[in-house]
Amino acid sequence: MIAYPTEAVWGLGCDPWNQNAVLRLLSIKKRPVGKGLILVAASVDQIFPIYKNLSRPQQDQLDKAWPSPRTWLIPDPDNWIPMLIKGAHTSVAVRISDHPLVSELCQRFGGPIVSTSANTAGKAEIRSRLRLLIALGAKL
Repeated sequence: MIAYPTEAVWGLGCDPWNQNAVLRLLSIKKRPVGKGLILVAASVDQIFPIYKNLSRPQQDQLDKAWPSPRTWLIPDPDNWIPMLIKGAHTSVAVRISDHPLVSELCQRFGGPIVSTSANTAGKAEIRSRLRLLIALGAKL
């Protein structure tokens, strides 16, 4: 699990296919599994197994919107994304980031990573490294 700055706040991330990491992240955030989590990627290639199921007009719409801080819900009919990420949903929230650090993290990882705000559920967003260390330092 990692903490990293995003476009607006500090985020927590991990390998979406590592069940132990995802469960640890959910525990730290005190977030119910059913809510689901967002995935962030460096390019459409990193989410191609779900992107390919979209219609051409839908793909065109995403291609025009990304990279950006916009998150889109994409159906996952082949269940490529683990249930812990989708929660109680059949779609997954995905963003192709234009943030240089986030994009580099995904490139180095070689695929999408979990992206969720670093704050505990219901608490104020974390916007500085110092506040992150105060709030979650021992848990990271």
